[in-house]
Order: sequence, then structure tokens, then C-alpha cells
Amino acid sequence: MPVIAAAVCPHPPIIVPELASGAAPELDELRAACWAAIDLLASATSILVVGSAPVSATYAADAGGSFGPYGAPDVRIGSGTPVLPLSLSVGGWLLERSKAADLPRSYVAVSVNEAPRQCVELGARVAEGNERVGLLVMGDGSARRSDHAPAHLHPRAEVFDTTVANALQDRDVEVLEALDPDLAAVLQAAGRAPWQVLAGALKGTSLSGDLTYDAAPYGVGYFVASFT
Repeated sequence: MPVIAAAVCPHPPIIVPELASGAAPELDELRAACWAAIDLLASATSILVVGSAPVSATYAADAGGSFGPYGAPDVRIGSGTPVLPLSLSVGGWLLERSKAADLPRSYVAVSVNEAPRQCVELGARVAEGNERVGLLVMGDGSARRSDHAPAHLHPRAEVFDTTVANALQDRDVEVLEALDPDLAAVLQAAGRAPWQVLAGALKGTSLSGDLTYDAAPYGVGYFVASFT
């Protein structure tokens, strides 16, 4: 069972306190849930961080990420050139502040347009390795949960997010695999492809799910889950 544990976290830029400014305490509960989930990866021998991006790519352990485009140029991760997309930059930022910080890591970006089958196959390939991998999966739910969301309220947004939340809690890989990429795009749910990578990686394991955070504080669905 090479994937020995997995964690699911969201990737809003404002999870970084320097970007949240006076609103930073509002996400203290979310940050704490993320770190608790990521700490459970510390028994792995390496960490693979998976997140969505405009194009698919792989990055080495020293790949850099910068929060300069979001208003915090002094907040960076990694020692290399800042090439990581937002989802992986947030994943690296969280990881560097967790009990798993010292483990070797690598990053995989999955295109938001990647077909479900390809996402599931990627997850299955991760699980085929011999190394004890801890999987950190970065993904937001719908960005259309309220009138104050980044996009206008959509009537299917809450149902979509509830489906995802239940699937994470119940470790229902079939439901995750079946998420509709077209609907996810309409709802601006950035986590669809990474969650389907997770589904592929969980197959054949006995890991059980535990959903520890499920809220939409800014009209965007945020989930934190652990699989151990």
C-alpha cells in the first residue's frame, strides 16, 4: 500500500495570513484543520502535492512559489524559481509549517481540463509505486455558493459541494470519479481534477475518510479531509 495517507485541503490565497490582513483570524479554524490533516502524512517517506492549474506539469522538490501576484511579495516557498501555480504554492506553504515539513516532496499540477479518466489513471500510477507516499491534494469547491462569492450564485453549487463533502467523508471513490468536468467548470470548482486523482490513488487501499472541515466562508466551498 504505497499511498499510506492522504490529506485534502483548499487553496485560497487568503489562507496565508499576510494576504488576509485584518481578516486573518477568520480562517484560523481552516488553517488548524489543514495542519492537523497534513501532520498525519508525517509517517510517509515522501510527499506528493497535487493541485489544479491551467496546464499539467510536474515540479521538483525545490520548485518555488510566490504570493507576490496576490499582494505578498515577501512570502515565498521553495528555493527555486517561483514557477508553482497557486494550488501547489498554498500546498507547499502549508506543508512547510507542518510535521511533515522535512520529508522529500514533489509537485504535480493537473490541468483543470484534464479528463476524469486521465486523472484517475494518474492517481493509480501514484499508488503503483513502492515508496510510502503521503498525498496532499489541493482543491476548492464551487466558487458560486453565495451572492458574495467570486462569481454569481449558482443553484447547483451547494448540491455539488455537498456531494463532494459526502464522498470525502465516506471515501466514495466512485462518486469522485463521476464528477462532471463540465458542471465543475460552470461552478468554478477548482478541485474536481485533483479529487479524481485522489480517487485513483485510494483504490486498492483500506484508508478511511474523515471530513474535518466543510464551509463556504466567502462563498467558496472549502473542505479538509484525512485518509488514514
